[in-house]
Amino acid sequence: MSFQTPAKRTGRPVDAGRIGSGLKLLVLLVGLIWLSEIVDTALNGALDQYGIVSRDPEGLLGVVTAPFLHLGFGHLISNTLPLVTLGALIAVSGAARLFAVTALVTVIGGFGTWLVSPPNTITIGASGLVFGFAAYLITRGVFNRRLGQVLVGVLVVLVWGSALLGGLLPQDGISWQGHLFGAIAGVIAAWALADQRPKRRPVVRVGV
Repeated sequence: MSFQTPAKRTGRPVDAGRIGSGLKLLVLLVGLIWLSEIVDTALNGALDQYGIVSRDPEGLLGVVTAPFLHLGFGHLISNTLPLVTLGALIAVSGAARLFAVTALVTVIGGFGTWLVSPPNTITIGASGLVFGFAAYLITRGVFNRRLGQVLVGVLVVLVWGSALLGGLLPQDGISWQGHLFGAIAGVIAAWALADQRPKRRPVVRVGV
């Protein structure tokens, strides 16, 4: 007599706690960005000097601080809507995932911006983070081989595709370098954080 025991299937139930923690982290992130601009405005823009100063060793500090600095509230508001929307789509996977994507995009995208931006320039703003979030959402479904995530990526392209492409075109006063390397960092984040699928366990057969 032989028995066959199939490998157990594991689902991914909706975890309200995980979603809540991710959204809380997103609110904290956006809150810190707004607080930074309020302080910067009160100081007449004195904090803007701490952005990414291209190829200056001291300017490497801006890799971390640049996403929190903006050239006025108009600049900040234009970044806030896509940052919140795209960030929320990542936040549903939990605070750890949102933190990891944010950290990778900030560091990799910021360093690339520092490396290739024109000399004697300072790059500030969260748009690199926006491009990184978008690129992550567009490509993660490919690496994870999940139809739902692919459809989310298609939606991101349909809604923000033209704006994303436009942001990569050279324009005076706009850091296309920050946008480009933010997007590259987003793809790297999608690859680095791809689901580790467990190998399928063989069927257990017992012979008597």
